[in-house]
Formats: sequence, structure tokens, C-alpha cells
Amino acid sequence: MVMSQENSSALPRLALLRHGPTAWNRAGRIQGRSDVALDAAARAELAAHRLPAPWRAVPVVSSPLQRALATAACIAAPQSVQVEPALTEMHWGDFEGQHSASLRACRSSGFRDIENWGWHYRPPRGESPAEVWRRLAPWIAGLSTDTVAVCHIGVMRVILARAHQWDFRGSCPFAIKRNRLFVVALAKGRIIPLNPPIRLEKRTP
Repeated sequence: MVMSQENSSALPRLALLRHGPTAWNRAGRIQGRSDVALDAAARAELAAHRLPAPWRAVPVVSSPLQRALATAACIAAPQSVQVEPALTEMHWGDFEGQHSASLRACRSSGFRDIENWGWHYRPPRGESPAEVWRRLAPWIAGLSTDTVAVCHIGVMRVILARAHQWDFRGSCPFAIKRNRLFVVALAKGRIIPLNPPIRLEKRTP
């Protein structure tokens, strides 16, 4: 079920924003919990953007990793940002720092593309989507007001997978792009996807 933005007004909403790019992102290296900073180009781009008007008065929370915190500080300014440990990126264990293309080419690596994960795929000494959900679920259940969360693609995948009732098998029903808010409504025991994603706004000079 996909609900319109208008029909969700009675429910608290969670707007998910992926952090800006880092040097590791651009090089195709897996980051996970490695605390890699935004690169200069990302900082400059984000400094020119802000939250859309309806979202500027709601709480903004961020993963504690510096790439997410810096993104949140740029787009939320002058509003303050709260840190939420539950939003820390999925742990990729032994794969962190490695190039996904190289892991994919090595049949013995154990690397899988997202369409073949299932909820219980775990990178060596890492974290599965099911485990990510277990730490996210209590935080999400405690939300009672609209909230913006600046986080990571792994965290967003888990929340949006729950919303779209996707089991990490077969074609992914959503495409996560940068500089967009992916909004879900929070009903009792359900997460409802709201379409379309909302673009960040350009700051006026």
C-alpha cells in the first residue's frame, strides 16, 4: 500500500535522507560503520541546500557517524541536530573498506547483491538486515511526531523494505537517491510508504 502525502496527515511521519558522498562512495568502497568524512564537493553541494519548508520545524536526528552528522548540520541549519545511535549504518564486518566490484568478482568472498540477501544475510563478522531492524524498531515505535532522520543507505533499505513489504529477494521496489526525503507514515505496527520522494530545496543567496 502506498499512501499519498495528504492522506497521511493524521499519522506521524518519518523522512529519511541519505548522507552526502564520501571519497569511499565515489571509489565504490564499502563503508558500513567506518567513520569516513564527507568530501569537499559533498560539503559544498549540501551547504547550498536545506530542508523543504514543511520539514524545517520538525526534529532532525542523525546517525552518529560524521558523514551523516555533517549532512544533517548543512541541511538543517540553523536548527540543532540530535544524535540517534540506532541510525548507525549496517555493519559490513570484514567487507568494510573493500571494493564491492572486487568482492563480487571473487566467488569465494561470500558477497551477495541486495536482490539475493533475504533478511538474514550477514557479511562476515557483520550485521544482517534483520539485526539492523531489531535495533531500529524500538526507536521507530517511540516516534510520535514528524521527524527527519539523516542516515545511511543500509538503514534506509531496511526501513523502506518493511514499508514496501519486500524481503530482500528479487527486484528492489524503490531506488534511493541523494538529496531527497523518502517519507513513510508510522501507523500502529505498520510503516506505510508515501510517494513521491521530496527534493531538498536550494538555499537562496
